[in-house]
Amino acid sequence: MTSRLNDIYRRLYVRFGPQKWWPAESPFEVMVGAILTQNTNWLNVERAINNIKKNKLLSPRRLYELKQRRLASLIKPAGYYNIKAKRLRNFLKFFIKDYQGSALKMSRRGLSLLRQQLLGVNGIGPETADSILLYALNKPVFVVDAYTKRILFRHGFIGEGAGYDQAQNLFMQNLEKRVKLYNEYHALIVRLGKEFCRKNNPRCRTCPLKK
Repeated sequence: MTSRLNDIYRRLYVRFGPQKWWPAESPFEVMVGAILTQNTNWLNVERAINNIKKNKLLSPRRLYELKQRRLASLIKPAGYYNIKAKRLRNFLKFFIKDYQGSALKMSRRGLSLLRQQLLGVNGIGPETADSILLYALNKPVFVVDAYTKRILFRHGFIGEGAGYDQAQNLFMQNLEKRVKLYNEYHALIVRLGKEFCRKNNPRCRTCPLKK
């Protein structure tokens, strides 16, 4: 299994090159983006974050002090803006209360505790929590999304109904626990899913993983 997963990584890296994820100027921006990207594409998230930046509000306390209606209007391009405003405020409350809004303080805690805390925040599920852990806090945890499950299923690694943990364990139990590797691997999987292993009309004939 380890050799197969490493082979997939090599093929994707040769085909696509480094992806330089996550596109953000600060760990806090990554955290906000991880929450806003739920059920939408990244271009919409960028528009929402740009709205926040234009108003000079991209800080934990400034965002938290906003009325929820105002926050929702700023992140409207990300879709489901009323729901996401609540989720973002839930996270900000936790982030300020437990870590004084400091990503550095948060990063000093262990992976297991941080993951448990994040999953305890209403509106944050495994994918969002792990995105924050990996991309904002540099913790060695593999992020699983719809692209990951689709690719693993189509190549016979997991069953169609496999859960998040099963897919995640496949990588974490068979690869070196390195932040840089997990970061690049997940980004490459997303690239493959968007361009080749699409939900409808997949481009199997020219896929980098063919054969």
